[in-house]
Amino acid sequence: MSQNDSEARERHWEKTRSLMILVLALWFIFSIVIHWFAKDLNGMSFLGFPVGYYMAVQGSLIIFVILIFFLNWRQDAIDEEFGFAGDNEDDSGPQLGGDN
Repeated sequence: MSQNDSEARERHWEKTRSLMILVLALWFIFSIVIHWFAKDLNGMSFLGFPVGYYMAVQGSLIIFVILIFFLNWRQDAIDEEFGFAGDNEDDSGPQLGGDN
């Protein structure tokens, strides 16, 4: 492994780690912190519902789905930037519903 490969892997891991920390921090906020302050948030309303209730019932779930897509999108971009992206044109792997 050359020095350039080692440096590229290190930069790739730095960006991946930063992305992971960001997503985990947002997950923590929307799964713990928002619900912790639900009583205080109920003084405001969103779509006619108290914010604390809305976030507990539906809002956090929407955020989690958005986080999944955001993480996938950003990680794909990071992988492509450093040359670690998988080749989607390779048909040598097993196919769902196909004859293998």
